[in-house]
Amino acid sequence: MSEQLAQSFTLSVREDKVALLTMDIPGESMNVLKASFADEIEQILKQIAGDSTIKGVVFISGKKDSFIAGADISMLDSCTTAEQAENIAKMGQQMFDRIEQLRLPVVAAIHGPCLGGGLELAMACHARIATKSPKTVLGLPEVQLGLLPGSGGTQRLPKLVGVQKALDMILTGKQLRADQAKKLGLVDEVVPESILLEAAVKKALAGKPKTAPKKLSLINKFLEQTAPGRKIVFSQATKQTLAKTHGNYPAALKILNVIQTGVEQGYVKGLAAEAKAFGELCMSKESAALRSIFFATTQMKKESGAGDAKPRKVRKAAVLGGGLMGGGIANVTATKAGLPVRIKDISEQGISNALKYSFDILNKKFKKRFISKAEMQQQLLKITGTTDYSGFHDVDLVVEAVFEDLELKQRMVADIEQHCAEHTIFASNTSSLPIHKIAEKAQRPENVIGLHYFSPVDKMPLVEVIAHDKTSPETIATTVAFARKQGKTPIVVKDGAGFYVNRILALYMNEAANILLGGEPVEKIDKALVKFGFPVGPVTLLDEVGIDVGAKISPILTAELGERFAAPAAFDKLLADGRKGKKTEKGFYLYGKAAKKGKKQVDDSVYSVLGVTAAPALNADEIASRCTAQMLNEAVRCLEEGIIASARDGDIGAIFGIGFPPFLGGPFRYIDSLGVNNLVATLRQLEARFGPRFTPCPLLLKMAEQGERFYS
Repeated sequence: MSEQLAQSFTLSVREDKVALLTMDIPGESMNVLKASFADEIEQILKQIAGDSTIKGVVFISGKKDSFIAGADISMLDSCTTAEQAENIAKMGQQMFDRIEQLRLPVVAAIHGPCLGGGLELAMACHARIATKSPKTVLGLPEVQLGLLPGSGGTQRLPKLVGVQKALDMILTGKQLRADQAKKLGLVDEVVPESILLEAAVKKALAGKPKTAPKKLSLINKFLEQTAPGRKIVFSQATKQTLAKTHGNYPAALKILNVIQTGVEQGYVKGLAAEAKAFGELCMSKESAALRSIFFATTQMKKESGAGDAKPRKVRKAAVLGGGLMGGGIANVTATKAGLPVRIKDISEQGISNALKYSFDILNKKFKKRFISKAEMQQQLLKITGTTDYSGFHDVDLVVEAVFEDLELKQRMVADIEQHCAEHTIFASNTSSLPIHKIAEKAQRPENVIGLHYFSPVDKMPLVEVIAHDKTSPETIATTVAFARKQGKTPIVVKDGAGFYVNRILALYMNEAANILLGGEPVEKIDKALVKFGFPVGPVTLLDEVGIDVGAKISPILTAELGERFAAPAAFDKLLADGRKGKKTEKGFYLYGKAAKKGKKQVDDSVYSVLGVTAAPALNADEIASRCTAQMLNEAVRCLEEGIIASARDGDIGAIFGIGFPPFLGGPFRYIDSLGVNNLVATLRQLEARFGPRFTPCPLLLKMAEQGERFYS
């Protein structure tokens, strides 16, 4: 028999009397759970319970490569009170309790992403079978949206994998591959995709599995199964969480509290605490900001970056320059985009450095068993090198990653036009030179574009796609699609010195330098901005990026954009003293043998080089406010000048490009929460003390006057 009970779920009973419950939401590429499904599932479960001939149930997805990717986040945006969100959580809890309470064995057959609500559903089943496929990942990523798992996940996961492993998974939102999940006890079997259904049916026919007690070491028995042990676990986890989040992410502490409630007071109280916390977090400004990032990036994936223009297919790419950036760009092109990539460098050494970059990353993955030896070799074979232009005749897109030298880059454009096809795109990874200048002598300026990556390329999610006034829409669309294939989030920005991200970053770094020259200690400045929510402080960042790099970019920005970009003159003294930062093991902090293990230490000799006596006078909030005020003002100026197309793009660019605190939602959402007039008042006070570098831009003044916001 087969019966269509609802659009999204189909129930069919096989000859061996195993019921197949298939989820397949029409018109969607992935299955997501919606509150409206509760009635449909309730009806199906009643029908299964009422049929005494059924021997077991297999829950499976009708989608090709996805189990259930989570719950539909947009339903949370329609909630206006914590109580409404709490009720959504309770509905999910009740639905999954009904599955768990069925007298028949229910087996989840998992292939593809099984995340959030999808994993909560799978955990309510009596057994889980997953495929070996690299597409299969399991996790509870709710914390990344400022939430916690709200349909029983905080209560079921600790029972399956133990408290410590559950805390690690839920607090980080990490995703596990099937074999890792089996090792933890989260899945029962891992099978090839071709036999997933048969393995699940066999499991269902074997009856409800008996839960064997988890084998624990003596120390883990103490930590998991005794009150004093659990007290240690939760107190350590709280300490580590606060050290990482600085109290900026309320979801983390609520997760700890809810899991502890369930472990110590039982399942029913744990569920009640989970639903209540879910409702409260749903209404928090942090979760609203984090969800806005999720919606923005989802929306951006559907955009070409150039209206109706269609991208041209890129079958082969090339990289000019085998340095750190070139090696990183070649790596993501081969491993993420899966494209053959040719590296051209003036020396064999450059090519071998670039190949080593990819080898080191892939070897690490191989050692951790993320990939097989064959997969590693397959990916490495996609990268080849040359010291001339052999093998460039059939390249569709070339990324140039050579020194910041205009003449050199113009010569590269001419070389590519000579050695490549007429349609070949020339994308420059310049961080500060305007693209129209690089394209100035090009025969085909419509093929020239900027593609600005951030370091390290394999980790940083953002790229800026920079079109000059002659870049064709097809070139923009092709470059955006290429960047997405590399696993990047591209934002299209208008041509101009520093583009968007480096422009707002430069003023932030300059202000940190001014504060340092005013006598504030290095570590105090860094701590203030980390507490504000940045991943690292500005002085640490300067050491990481290279003090010489900052010195090169500053004059370009000052010449194009004015005096507010001038770096403090005292910084020339650092370079004269051979201080370039981490790469030369000499900067603001100690490196190599001089540094003690563990905590980073400031190189105190830097103060005498700068001619400064450390004399702390400002508190952390004043330091953070002064550094970010410049950044916020410049972000609005970039919007005003059309450098970025929207506040949304500006927020995503700052979060993914420089680690602007995600829980604040980006510079523009943060200005909305501060109030435009409050920001103007802060800038006016700073302007009175420090001069015109703090003058509010015209758009801010206009918005303050008219009481406007960036988001409705």
